[in-house]
Amino acid sequence: MDVRSLGYVVIESAEPSKWLEYGRDILGLMPAPNMPDDGNVYLKIDERPFRFAIVKGDAERLSRCGWELRDAQDFADAKQRLTEAGVAFEEGSGDDAKARRVRELIVLKDPSGNELELYWGGELDFAKFVSPLGISGFETGFNGDMGLGHAVLPAAKLSETHTFYKDVLGFGDSDYMHFHFSPDPNDPGQGLNFMHVNNPRHHSLALYEDSSNPVGCVHLMLEVKDTDEVGYCLDRVEAAGIPIVSTLGRHTNDRMLSFYMATPTGFAMEFGTGGLQVDWDDFTPTVTSLPSLWGHKFNMPDA
Repeated sequence: MDVRSLGYVVIESAEPSKWLEYGRDILGLMPAPNMPDDGNVYLKIDERPFRFAIVKGDAERLSRCGWELRDAQDFADAKQRLTEAGVAFEEGSGDDAKARRVRELIVLKDPSGNELELYWGGELDFAKFVSPLGISGFETGFNGDMGLGHAVLPAAKLSETHTFYKDVLGFGDSDYMHFHFSPDPNDPGQGLNFMHVNNPRHHSLALYEDSSNPVGCVHLMLEVKDTDEVGYCLDRVEAAGIPIVSTLGRHTNDRMLSFYMATPTGFAMEFGTGGLQVDWDDFTPTVTSLPSLWGHKFNMPDA
């Protein structure tokens, strides 16, 4: 299976307008000009019609990640692979595909219950990205082929879920970390698998061993092209009184210079620059014991 990128995310919210304000005024995202005026919020960062869809709902959660496949043949092969592996999926309707601005899609769940969509034929509307805050651009590759960034998802069944993404969906391993949050020698700790797809981004997905996550996401990541934009965003976050989940720092495994902030939905948003781009033909997966070279002091806000 040839998964190319994290194409979009769908977020459920009782008040999508909060994401409009947050995305536009804090992150510098553009309200998508070619998406319908249907009460939902669509945010754009590049040549794609949208990357964030915030839909009206009763819950506050990340609803789905959309993963892009290469073409119609790979989409057909993916369905066959899922069927052979005994993985149930639902065919998206023509209206579903139209809403996502893709040719075809299917909906399924990973072993930890995270919902995802596999699709092919994502549209390019080429509407010029004009950031309301003057951000020159986000790092998404040629015609957006590196995807919007990355997602870190909770995985109560970490081993089974990691195997699903690797052996069924064809993701590759980038790195593994294991955290202990207490001095108790019997504390089993929590694992974190970093995984890549068929683009140079160090990881498009990470799976965090977490059995209790009501919002369905640990964090999402957006990458800008200029270091100063990270600082400007940090200033905006502080001025708006948005909780800072992690201070500025640089990660070890992907070299991202970033900080983390709270979102209206309750998970975190990593905002960074300078992420590692990898030649996968000459790469050995790593095991890392130190998450950051410096900084990244985490302080999770109260729910």
